[in-house]
Amino acid sequence: MRHNKKFNHLSRKASHRSAMLANMTISLIMHKRITTTLAKAKALRVYAEPIINRAKTDDTNSRRVVFSYLQNKEAVTELFKEISQKIADRPGGYLRIVKLGIRKSDASEMAFIEFVDYDENMAKTQKKAAKTRRSRKSSEKVAEEAPVAEAPAEEAKAE
Repeated sequence: MRHNKKFNHLSRKASHRSAMLANMTISLIMHKRITTTLAKAKALRVYAEPIINRAKTDDTNSRRVVFSYLQNKEAVTELFKEISQKIADRPGGYLRIVKLGIRKSDASEMAFIEFVDYDENMAKTQKKAAKTRRSRKSSEKVAEEAPVAEAPAEEAKAE
């Protein structure tokens, strides 16, 4: 039976797994994006999002709870000062996982995990994709109507 076997153990003992996920969370907070295997990225998202959510309320208890997981003063300061400001209005889903392909050496699936609010490249591509194309008929109509509209304006300027 598979009772209480919900998360990926990543072929590590509990202490090694918790230390690895804490170190990866610190790296993610400091660098805003890290590249890792897909399985580790998915496990990291489950581990890090509650910690990031805790940073929304900046009080002593929240800082102590987050520090108990991360054990890094610089990462905790960065999380509570900069990252919490950007995620303040977001109700969840602070991290994005993007698949990169397969690693040559061992054929494991690679991915990068990043903060959603910190990636300017993704925001730029979404704005470009939002453009709509006009059909030929609508552009011809606009072209025909434009000179007619400009002629009275030019006459008014001449007077």
